[in-house]
Amino acid sequence: MTKKILLIEDELTLQKTLSEMLRLKNFEIINASEGEAGLNLAISEKPDLILLDLILPKMAGLDVLRELKRENETKNTPVIILSNLEGTKEVGEALALGAVAYLVKANYSLEEIVDKIKKILGE
Repeated sequence: MTKKILLIEDELTLQKTLSEMLRLKNFEIINASEGEAGLNLAISEKPDLILLDLILPKMAGLDVLRELKRENETKNTPVIILSNLEGTKEVGEALALGAVAYLVKANYSLEEIVDKIKKILGE
């Protein structure tokens, strides 16, 4: 069965490139370019995994994560933070809120991100 991934990312170049790569690996991709829309899609679409940026228009990534963990439909959905924020404060807060991984965009290739997703989904 095809796994569904929700990518909440406002940087459209990265969103497009990562989406294409994940589709090639047989994942179904849903995109949102701002936090509020991402949260609504997470609840309505029930993805198997969520990739979440922290700096987003309309609703910050940590607020989205907080809400995801409060909602019954999404509280058990694995969330990977994909951000350029490297501060230990953000990392600690994201993991404390329930993110399964925190990846700094600059430190990971797209292949490594895909590998991490597969590992978390048990593929």
